[in-house]
Amino acid sequence: MFHIFQYQPLRLITQNSVSSMCLKLMLSRPVAFAQIWKSWFSSHSLLGKKNIILMGPPGAGKTTVGRILGQKLDCPVIDVDDDVLETTWNMSVSEKLQDVGYEEFLEEEGKALLKFSASGSVISLSGSNPMHAAGMQHMKKNGIVVYLDVPTRVIMSRLKSKEMDRIVGLSPGISLKDILQFRKQFYKRWFDIRVLCGGDIAAEVVAEKVLDAVKRYQDSELETFISTRSSRSGRSTEEDSHKLHFSDVVTQGLALDGGLFVPERGLPKFTAEEWQGLIEATYIERAQVILERCIHPADIPASKLAEIIETAYGENFSCSKIAPVRHLAGNQFLLELFHGPTASFKDFALQLVPHLFAYCIPRSCNYLILVATSGDTGSAVLDGFSRLHDTDKQRIALVNFFPEDGVSPIQKSQMIGCQKENAWSVGVKSDFDFCQTAIKQIFTNSDFTGFLTVEYGTALAAANSINWARLLPQIVYHASAYLDLVHQGIISFGSPVDICIPTGNFGNMLAAFYAKMMGIPIRKCICASNENNVLTDFLRTGFYDLRGRKLISTFSPAVDILKSSNLERYLHLIANEDGQLVTQLFNQLENQGHFQLRKDLLAKLQQDLVAGWCSDEDCLAAIHSVYSTTGYILDTHTAVAKVVADRLQDRTCPIIISSTAHYSKFAPAILRALRIAEINQNPLSQLHLLSSYSALPPIHWGLLETLKKTGNGDHPVCAADMSALMSHIETLIQNHFM
Repeated sequence: MFHIFQYQPLRLITQNSVSSMCLKLMLSRPVAFAQIWKSWFSSHSLLGKKNIILMGPPGAGKTTVGRILGQKLDCPVIDVDDDVLETTWNMSVSEKLQDVGYEEFLEEEGKALLKFSASGSVISLSGSNPMHAAGMQHMKKNGIVVYLDVPTRVIMSRLKSKEMDRIVGLSPGISLKDILQFRKQFYKRWFDIRVLCGGDIAAEVVAEKVLDAVKRYQDSELETFISTRSSRSGRSTEEDSHKLHFSDVVTQGLALDGGLFVPERGLPKFTAEEWQGLIEATYIERAQVILERCIHPADIPASKLAEIIETAYGENFSCSKIAPVRHLAGNQFLLELFHGPTASFKDFALQLVPHLFAYCIPRSCNYLILVATSGDTGSAVLDGFSRLHDTDKQRIALVNFFPEDGVSPIQKSQMIGCQKENAWSVGVKSDFDFCQTAIKQIFTNSDFTGFLTVEYGTALAAANSINWARLLPQIVYHASAYLDLVHQGIISFGSPVDICIPTGNFGNMLAAFYAKMMGIPIRKCICASNENNVLTDFLRTGFYDLRGRKLISTFSPAVDILKSSNLERYLHLIANEDGQLVTQLFNQLENQGHFQLRKDLLAKLQQDLVAGWCSDEDCLAAIHSVYSTTGYILDTHTAVAKVVADRLQDRTCPIIISSTAHYSKFAPAILRALRIAEINQNPLSQLHLLSSYSALPPIHWGLLETLKKTGNGDHPVCAADMSALMSHIETLIQNHFM
């Protein structure tokens, strides 16, 4: 009787036919009764009149999982093969397939779907249903489509022991693997929710994952964002009622209190089985799975997100692997992050973020993106936003501020050459820290931002690494690098690796730490600084001290940074989201030029992070040494990381060194490292000289083409003055939007 009550409480109660046993339960054990009722009500409110539609390849377990869900939700269960197709045709699916052939079968199957309707049910589709567009559109009208994503190798193993005569398309000359791969495009087109299903995962576990995923899909309030400087205990009811979602933080960039946005409930965690299911996946497939879990479908639906990811990485990278891992020497591996159009790791975020931004912003307002760069961000963000659709360019523009004398000649040529009708570069007579601080101050200047909105209908937004959306694509490539080492047989899943990253603004390092939190077995994150080693000092001592520190111009300009913005997100995390403490620390840094971290927090920090720094002399020596022994040319930033890795790694596990830029961008320093006596000052001539070495990797195609087309070009230069920058911003808005 208990089981009947658990599965069918609504019918028993509404018909006034509650048995004496159920009544006794209510009276004698009210807590137990309340728990049963709460569980039932939660399940039924989850489904309502909608259907849960299970989709996936043959052997994914749709029928079994569907039956379990039906029991849990106390709702009808419909198997399309058995309950719809065979009932409609009065013959088995295999007989129908043999009777009419592959193409006619798909059409007949689609027609049967178009005549079918249900509500409040769990429906298990056939493996070939998604190949009929009209039929699937009909099913989606009243259903949430859940894709049971099972690795191809697992499906192949499962189907070995099953009858194969029901698999549509299987014939001599066409393998099962080919069919499964071909069908993926249709599954990806239709699903609302993806559930990763590993090899030995029980159907009961899959059913629970489906329920959790449906709950997430229906409740976007589960994924909101807070500022690193907000206090949970001090937040007002009004603040809680205006919670921010992914689309809000993408467009807003910086929190109104000057803090940085972080997910209120943290990042999603993947199980070991889920990660292992991605070992054979392509980079784009991995990106889709990871980003789907980080971006709520209410902000960007899975199908749109897939389209954006394909646009970002499908054709704009020169290497088909997107972010390949190359063995360097010993237990050191290079993660090559320079195959994008502007030859640096910034392309991974900035080929993606412009499309996320364009999708998320309201259509009623124009937006001007403000960017500060120490070098590589400039050309990457200009290139990314220039690839938007023409209609989006009319309402989205960008201005890139960079230190006029603080980037390499080739970087400057890139930034000038990448300017388009909606994207401009402005040199500033100061360093990167001034540019970055100035942008933060502009965002928090409510008088100025309000004036731009009222006068010109234009809002400001940020695309620097302070923008949350910039970090997510970086998590992907750190996770992907680990999975590649597993796929190559270098390690088995679960074995630890260390990661060493040339670190300036701390965004790339933070993304690696986030990957670790999400389940990638990273042991130590090694921060590599150049002679601007304030971050190294801090990670060793807990004392962040800018007093008397002047920025030093080095051969690795992208990490010529003294104020590491994304460090704030990390400190907020290890401080258990203590916004008051973070506010105190960074206000003290701003006003007094220093702060001291508590001993307990320093101990936490040093469990995750170690740090070292490298001089310019050692950087050039490393470039020469590696080229002499391997024929491979490191860029100056990667060389900094290589030197620090050599000093700090204990060689008990592999270490992945992030190669964050192509050496072509820093040709004068590279030629000096290679002991070239006379160096022509023309950037194009420098690249031609480097190409004569026939080194690995070859000269970057995109960089060479940009320099051929543009030369030095023109760009405005501003004084290091806030009023001058704000005036320039207003002029650009007038010229583009008015």
